[in-house]
Amino acid sequence: MKFEDYRDIYSQLRKAHDIDYLAKKLGMDREFLLVLYTQRTVRDATRRFYIVKKDIKKIAKEWRRGTPIARIARQINFPPVLLGLMMAPEIHLTRKQYWKYIRDPNTCHDKRLKKEFQQIDEEDMVYSPRGAQIQTDRGVWGERKLHEWLDKRGITYRTEEDLRNTHKKTPDCLLDKPIHIDGTKVCWIESKASFGDEIELRKNVRRQLKPYTDIFGPGAVVYWFGFLEGIEPPEGIVLLPGTFFDDCERDKIGWKGS
Repeated sequence: MKFEDYRDIYSQLRKAHDIDYLAKKLGMDREFLLVLYTQRTVRDATRRFYIVKKDIKKIAKEWRRGTPIARIARQINFPPVLLGLMMAPEIHLTRKQYWKYIRDPNTCHDKRLKKEFQQIDEEDMVYSPRGAQIQTDRGVWGERKLHEWLDKRGITYRTEEDLRNTHKKTPDCLLDKPIHIDGTKVCWIESKASFGDEIELRKNVRRQLKPYTDIFGPGAVVYWFGFLEGIEPPEGIVLLPGTFFDDCERDKIGWKGS
């Protein structure tokens, strides 16, 4: 994706309802927009976490005056489930109790809190149990697609689960024999059910991809929802879009066995 197009879409994904609005307006895939919205929301929440935390007593005072957590969250444009977690000590809840009530509001006997937990769970598409499950399912979907592609071509590999007892850092698929993609030797493939912009790639390289190259040699990472044009990975890492794993794309990019 061109940077200008990405920047324009990313900047418009301020609220959850922007996903459906842009999907209809631009004719874009809703799941792709949800991925971008999730990445933007997490980054913004991380950046502003301590700013909000500094004002948490003031926020709790507003809540005691009767303003619901969800409304406060909308006013400050902050994920409501995360805001509620930050407020938990102020409303005399432990983290364990808070997550119990978020997962099942019916276990909460306080009528106001029960209603509010239901509301913030419904409104938070990222930090709610439902949002977390969507992200988990998306990750499993990406790994399954990668496994199916390798299996179809008779490329054998070991999975993260296979390697867990012998290595601290484990890619999704460590190939038993290297293959070549676009002339580059690939010993492992990592699946990312996300969009690869500079921030995402830099984070993945630091936490996972660079250690993989140090341990296992050169490899590839697939961003199932695409990546920015012109983005440059470190030496020894090949970036692949999800379309690479469509049969019609294979020869164009240059897949071949070793």
